[in-house]
Amino acid sequence: MTMAYLMDWLQLFFRWFHVIAGIAWIGASFYFIWLDNNLREPPQWKKDKGIKGDLWAIHGGGYYEVAKYQLGPEEQPETLHWFKWEAYTTWLTGMVLMVLIYYVGAQAYLVDASKFAFTTPQAVMLSVASLLVGLAIYEALLRSRLRRNGMAFGIVLFLILTFYAWLMTSVFSGRGAYIQVGALIGTIMAGNVFLGIMPAQRKLVAAVQAGETPDPAPALMAKLRSTHNNYLTLPIIFIMLSNHYPMTYGHELNWLVLAAIGAISAYARHFFNLKHQGKVQPAILVIALVALAGLAFLMAPPSAQTAVSEERSNAMANVSTAQIDDILQARCATCHATNPSSTMFSAAPAGLNFEHSDQLLVAADRAVTSMRSGYMPLGNMTGMTDEERALLIDWVAAQR
Repeated sequence: MTMAYLMDWLQLFFRWFHVIAGIAWIGASFYFIWLDNNLREPPQWKKDKGIKGDLWAIHGGGYYEVAKYQLGPEEQPETLHWFKWEAYTTWLTGMVLMVLIYYVGAQAYLVDASKFAFTTPQAVMLSVASLLVGLAIYEALLRSRLRRNGMAFGIVLFLILTFYAWLMTSVFSGRGAYIQVGALIGTIMAGNVFLGIMPAQRKLVAAVQAGETPDPAPALMAKLRSTHNNYLTLPIIFIMLSNHYPMTYGHELNWLVLAAIGAISAYARHFFNLKHQGKVQPAILVIALVALAGLAFLMAPPSAQTAVSEERSNAMANVSTAQIDDILQARCATCHATNPSSTMFSAAPAGLNFEHSDQLLVAADRAVTSMRSGYMPLGNMTGMTDEERALLIDWVAAQR
């Protein structure tokens, strides 16, 4: 068993685990926000018991009656369900993946030597330090008076995350920078649970058990943290998927692309939060979709058919397939081969082989996008030159 094969299985297991835990956490977040937004004024006899709102639902062949207390019930129930491990497990498995992929493979996935030639320890220390600083800034912001103004708080947080995205894309590879921003958002979200929501719930339970009137302040802060997490869910899901789409993180303005998609997705989430309150504003979804389509249009690269001038196309006629094969063998086939020589892979990534020119043509669109963005070769470990990259891209265009 090779180390690359073992790493593939470790990454598969923890990625699988991470997605399952993330579904549970985000699903619970969506559900409880939906519950809060759909609570209706209860009858008087429920108000007399301290119930703030209730709702009825039907699922799985039966009726459910849900009630939320203003603060706490008259006495502590025997069985109380807590929701915390979904968040903790998602963050922990995400950090394990960060270590297995982006820290162990820092020179391929995190470091971009054309920006800064970090050693692996330097890159890892910068990554961890920036997460801690980012979390500290968020916590300080949350404890300021700004938290009382939701719109202003959201704008400031968006600007901070945008600056963080710009900073990370300036020092790390595009793919690594995107994941770094995702790690910060995930750390903020898990921190909201660990540092705010759970302590507030423990205080509430302790007060009820002691027969005391609970302090409403921690509960209100917990609700605010939960709302922040709710708006951050769609942006972080995009980042989780982004590594499959180098057209985003490989763009020359990749930090701005990330900021735009984050804003659009959070705005789309606002539609559903309003809808749960009975405020249907379809214009929000229309604006979000138009904005996303507009972003895709602005990001579109020149088509392969028009990217090569007539003079350059004529020059390509003198390029032999043997020359292309030589470049592929030296720069691409280290990883993208039936039996990769790279110790990082036990099989060709994404099932793509680039040992010969005909294989390059079969997957031309994906290959050209990855080469244009600079994403491939990974971390440019094989030392592909700009001339070789341009030659491959132009040769593909000339064959069409």
